[in-house]
Amino acid sequence: MFVNSDFSQLAVVAPGQYQWAASPQAGVERVMLDRLGAEKARATSIVRYAPGSGYPHHPHPGGEEILVLSGTFSEGSEHYPAGWYLRNPPGSSHQPFSSEGAIIFVKLWQMPPGENRRVRIDTRDLHSWRRQGGREVCPLFSDDAEQVCLQRLAPCEILFADPVGSAELLVLAGDVVTGDQTYERGSWIRLPEGEYPEIAAGARGTTVYLKTAHLGDRAAVA
Repeated sequence: MFVNSDFSQLAVVAPGQYQWAASPQAGVERVMLDRLGAEKARATSIVRYAPGSGYPHHPHPGGEEILVLSGTFSEGSEHYPAGWYLRNPPGSSHQPFSSEGAIIFVKLWQMPPGENRRVRIDTRDLHSWRRQGGREVCPLFSDDAEQVCLQRLAPCEILFADPVGSAELLVLAGDVVTGDQTYERGSWIRLPEGEYPEIAAGARGTTVYLKTAHLGDRAAVA
């Protein structure tokens, strides 16, 4: 299966374009944002857990990155309400479920084999944020290949002060504007290397999940 699989092209999925599809596990649905491969694939998705749903214990050979958008997402005896960022490295395993229901942003098979950091960050903790370049930033992960963070922008503030190699963002609050297009909360945008449109916060400001300098060799079938 291939969804937004040409990484040289701009890809956008707005909330009004969400197409919820059943997963192999009852009670779990997903919106496929990009995907290269079958059920075990390099994929970026919005995943919705109905109350009481979950998966059996399983491994993640290519790693998994999660941002909890609503509800509470659980792994065994660990419970993560909305706002938690999780990074499970290649070779890890877990038993994910949600007792109350949850919606999460998920990226699969997008880590190099040598990555070994297990990350857990509560982005709603004020101590997770810092002032950086005049804006509020919550660093989530950084290595030589990618940088991941949340950023809060003031109304009409430009997102990129300098060019970036590639970028991916999910609008978490407010909206962003580029040209004559406005992208509301829940919009996902993937910018290819070499394309840097002027993206600014809307009139209400915005909070975005932002990943930069990450496509390149990682845009491969799992």
